Amino acid sequence: MPPRPRIAHLASSNATIQNSPPLVTSNKAREKYGLPLLTSPDGSALRFDPLRPQRLAAPVTVYVEQFSAHPLERDAAELYGPPDGYLDSRGTFHKERRGADDRPVYEITLQPDDGVYPLPYMARQADGHAWEEDCARPMAPEQQARQPFYPDGSRLFEEIDRLGVGDKGIGNLISARAEIDFYRVVPSSGYTKGLAAKLRTDVGEGDIAAEVRGRDFFPYRPYHLGPSPARTALARIANAVQRILATGKYTGAVWTQGSPRIEEAMYWLNLLVDTTLPICGNAAQRPHGQVSNDGDKNIVDSVEYIVSRVWADEAGRNRAGVVLVQDQQVFAARDVQKADARPGGYVTTGGHGGILGAAGWEGPALLTYVPATRHTYLSAVNITRLPADVGGHLRTGEPRLPIKDRRGDLLESAIPKVTIVKDGNYTTDDDDDDPSREVDLLAQIERNLTAHPLAGFVVEGLSPYGRLTSAVRTRLMRRAAFSGMPVVLTGRGNAEGFVPPPAAPFIGGRNLTATKARLLLMACLMKLGSLPAATDPDRPTAGEVEAVQKKIREYQDVFDTH
Repeated sequence: MPPRPRIAHLASSNATIQNSPPLVTSNKAREKYGLPLLTSPDGSALRFDPLRPQRLAAPVTVYVEQFSAHPLERDAAELYGPPDGYLDSRGTFHKERRGADDRPVYEITLQPDDGVYPLPYMARQADGHAWEEDCARPMAPEQQARQPFYPDGSRLFEEIDRLGVGDKGIGNLISARAEIDFYRVVPSSGYTKGLAAKLRTDVGEGDIAAEVRGRDFFPYRPYHLGPSPARTALARIANAVQRILATGKYTGAVWTQGSPRIEEAMYWLNLLVDTTLPICGNAAQRPHGQVSNDGDKNIVDSVEYIVSRVWADEAGRNRAGVVLVQDQQVFAARDVQKADARPGGYVTTGGHGGILGAAGWEGPALLTYVPATRHTYLSAVNITRLPADVGGHLRTGEPRLPIKDRRGDLLESAIPKVTIVKDGNYTTDDDDDDPSREVDLLAQIERNLTAHPLAGFVVEGLSPYGRLTSAVRTRLMRRAAFSGMPVVLTGRGNAEGFVPPPAAPFIGGRNLTATKARLLLMACLMKLGSLPAATDPDRPTAGEVEAVQKKIREYQDVFDTH
């Protein structure tokens, strides 16, 4: 048999798809230890305990009643072979029926090596109380909180293989198609006490020291303890994915992340990672194991998409760019956006396509469209094409900013500061257009000139033209541009029209959303450096305007093609 394709799973932050509902002590345990029972709203005991996947410590023999897998199995009893034996009224097993009340059963020996089994959750707290939520008590400090997120994808993929059933009644929906290696890039949970065992970290292997919430891992539950990655994590993300896919071991990669955040990570990878391999993003609206969770199916569909090679051109290169495989649809990274917190809640932005095909339906994955914009190995701003350093601008001078280290890795210090400014009608306080009132913009411009040599702004203005409605804010954005900070204009919200290339000193964001334009501007700053600053940004000379126009054309070319 030929070897199965090998896929890299990349665990990322705040990932509902790698989250589980709280482990709540079962009523079976509560009865055993004399604890208050979980009850229905009317006060009666719950009918069933929820079953949570757990491992057996020793083999056990169980007897399963024949015809209990479906209400109508018995209706076709003549089609079935005999049972393994019978249980009498005392529960004793016999190979042959001995009485009219004996029940036909199958005899099954369950082994620890079989994998996890759904079982009642028997654990209690150290003080003997039942677990009622993630924490030992509501709003408990981190030291009294459990982590509901899985540290990497290995347990998640195992449970999908073990407990997931496909439409043909067969399991092993992932391992039957591909081999998976698991990586923790900016994971949702961490080993706060360290881990002596060897775990894969980026490309190499190494001992994991004690990890810190908010620095090494990023959950959103418990909600009062939920951090998010900083802007500098974008370098860590790009470097890790670039190195992993450059090993030559993989057919593609699956990236899992929180559903409101994944659209930005996918576009960042689409711009920065120099690879000819497919990268599929997956998210979920409901935690793994919750009723009607959608994430398991999304992951299975991504594996199907990758192994199908529908993404490959004649030379075997990825022609679709980075995609989000969600709800059996294949979305282009540039155009996808979360619109609602429900399965099916993703939409395309910009009004001109964005759904490239389908995966997870009857039959193989398919593509009906491919992007015309540049991506991954074609991107003008991927890691390989970024320079070693670029020119920045501060009030104190024009420093050269290193972008990559000697190995070619993106430096965290290189990630630019780009601020989104949302403009609306009726913005000014009155007819007095005094710029000193715009304290937020003035403060950010001053902060950039002091601390951020690579900085810019994205303005979300009129739909779809991107223009600001206030003359005073327009003046301040001109000041920013002539202070070395490129300013991109985008339409409000999910605009279907295109922002045309505007007059200097602004850049047209075309039909990108403000969040996607921010990422592209960050990449452009690392490629092209800051704009040439005027001596007096409020009164640039004709020569200074011409210099900015020349630089802006380079920026605009990237925005027109990415």
